[in-house]
Amino acid sequence: MALRFGPDVSTAETDYGTVLLDQRSGNYWELNPTGTLVVKTLLEGGDEAAAVDALVTEFDIDRARAEQDVTALMQELQKSGLAT
Repeated sequence: MALRFGPDVSTAETDYGTVLLDQRSGNYWELNPTGTLVVKTLLEGGDEAAAVDALVTEFDIDRARAEQDVTALMQELQKSGLAT
């Protein structure tokens, strides 16, 4: 599933990852490099499997751990109302 942020969510890449700002509430989240790679992959139209592949390739981590990380991030972004 590709990722889409709501119209009130701004993003900015930093030297340390990506910052997400919910303009409705003023809350912001900072994503580390792994979270940034997941979000970038999904925003570019990739699905969760592509995000897992990107993490395994880029960070040389175990596939099971990558799957857990992608699932957890997606759940948090949806729960917070930032993404659909």
